[in-house]
Amino acid sequence: MSIPSACCSGSSRARDDGTALRCSRRSCSNSRDWWRIARPQVWLFPGRDPVNHLAPRQFNRVVHDTARKARIAKRVTPHTLRHSFATHLLEQNIDIRVIQVLLGHAKLDTTALYTRVATNTIRTVMSPLDRLTPMRRQADQPPA
Repeated sequence: MSIPSACCSGSSRARDDGTALRCSRRSCSNSRDWWRIARPQVWLFPGRDPVNHLAPRQFNRVVHDTARKARIAKRVTPHTLRHSFATHLLEQNIDIRVIQVLLGHAKLDTTALYTRVATNTIRTVMSPLDRLTPMRRQADQPPA
């Protein structure tokens, strides 16, 4: 299986470090374009030495540089992207078990940690009691 087809197979795969790879349609398309143009021999995202993959430190630098160029003042890390991804899915009312699979978590408890940061979702939840409408008396019935 070529790297682009593995990347775009529609599944997320948990790795030993707990991270999972799940491409969006757009990033999948971009990865295929990159593959066609660059034809990397070993890694889809090679490091400085094309024989080695992109090192975590190099990826961290890319994330930091991109945040700086986007004028994001807050601290941004690769894990911040993961948290943002999960939070946005929660705010779109995606089932937490689906998010668990996408993030590659073995335990639902790990995914549930992301619910603490989804405050917008919590604010919009309406209590079932708030949905109750008061009973109206019919005009032809006398009050009890």
